[in-house]
Amino acid sequence: DQYPDCINELAEGHSRKCLVFACSDSRVSRSHILNCQPGEAFMVRNIANMVPASNQLQYVGVGAAIEYAITALTVENIVVIGHSRCGVIKRLMTHSEDGSVHCDFIDESVNIGLPAKAKVIAHGLGGHDIDEQCEACARD
Repeated sequence: DQYPDCINELAEGHSRKCLVFACSDSRVSRSHILNCQPGEAFMVRNIANMVPASNQLQYVGVGAAIEYAITALTVENIVVIGHSRCGVIKRLMTHSEDGSVHCDFIDESVNIGLPAKAKVIAHGLGGHDIDEQCEACARD
């Protein structure tokens, strides 16, 4: 037990003040970046730390996490942690929307980022190198 002093306290319930969205990528250690101890943040990880618009009910898991964090845990802050060279963001920026390559679950998750991709292209970055496009998309 790495945290013996807080095990009983953690078993009693949540006292988190922060909701953190982070990428599932194993290179991104959200607790290390934020210096969080167990029980200090409500953590949600998904591919490319995608957070859909509130009206996109098909992404109920992310919406439920946000709603729970706000209503039940009364978090005070929401943090979205992105990172460079994200494979899912690269897929979003290079993915053909013609259906030629199809992975149901991945494509559905990647589609959350289509508005960000459209902004990158609309701002004239479509002709830039793919790493620059991905960086701009991840920031959005």
